[in-house]
Amino acid sequence: MSTNQGQYVGVFDSGVGGLSVIREIHRLLPQVSLLYIADQAHVPYGKRQLEEIRSFSLAITHFLLSKGARLIVVACNTASAAALSALRETLPETPFVGMEPAVKPATQQTENGIVGVLATPATFQGRMYSTLVERFAKNVKLLTNTLPGLVEAVERGELESPATRLILKNAIKPMLAQGVDTLVLGCTHFPFVLPLIREIAGPDVKVIDPAPAIARRTAYLLEQSAISIAAEAEIQPVFATTGDVAQFKNAIHNLLNIETEPIQLAWNETANQLTEMRK
Repeated sequence: MSTNQGQYVGVFDSGVGGLSVIREIHRLLPQVSLLYIADQAHVPYGKRQLEEIRSFSLAITHFLLSKGARLIVVACNTASAAALSALRETLPETPFVGMEPAVKPATQQTENGIVGVLATPATFQGRMYSTLVERFAKNVKLLTNTLPGLVEAVERGELESPATRLILKNAIKPMLAQGVDTLVLGCTHFPFVLPLIREIAGPDVKVIDPAPAIARRTAYLLEQSAISIAAEAEIQPVFATTGDVAQFKNAIHNLLNIETEPIQLAWNETANQLTEMRK
């Protein structure tokens, strides 16, 4: 696993969802080396206990740092809600970029004060979400839904299936009936079904994808942390998974239109450590 020292950014998620984030980072910063880890052995994080997610996140972060990462992007709303504070406390010298539901911009963009938030159960349980609501949504009506089964559908590549459409309809239609005019995508998997979401929600509903803002924040922290970006040519991201490499390769092709050979990682569950499997 080779990366360019001084430029390397580590990015992780429970599965393919964070590919929506790395897509935006690579678009904005094509000369920065990126290593993306999909912890597909444990996907989805949204159904797991917060302490378990913290444990996975810390182990993945240590692995990325051991490979020379200078900045870590937690490209998972669930992991950010469960683990970001603990990661920053444990590793204060490491710059982190985390995901949070875009409640603040939604409250600024809504015209009628009715906002829908689509996220996983663990995201809604986290302190980060309750803090956002407290700070920015006092005068806004928030409607929420966890869309059971949608993360798994995206992992399987079922972006337009009848089952996926039904999950989205069951979540969005009741919100529309209550007058929602702004939808927040609070899970990195959800932008991959954005065409369906827009179709169901209709042209008058704003849909907020936080990935471009995360890319801008990454660029800002790289600059603030004086992490060099010396490369002159575009650098292809490196991808790794704790799950099935062949399936992950297909997902990268289908979702990002990138041909690559992902790296196989494995968990030592007893020691809570990641190792790279050699061919």
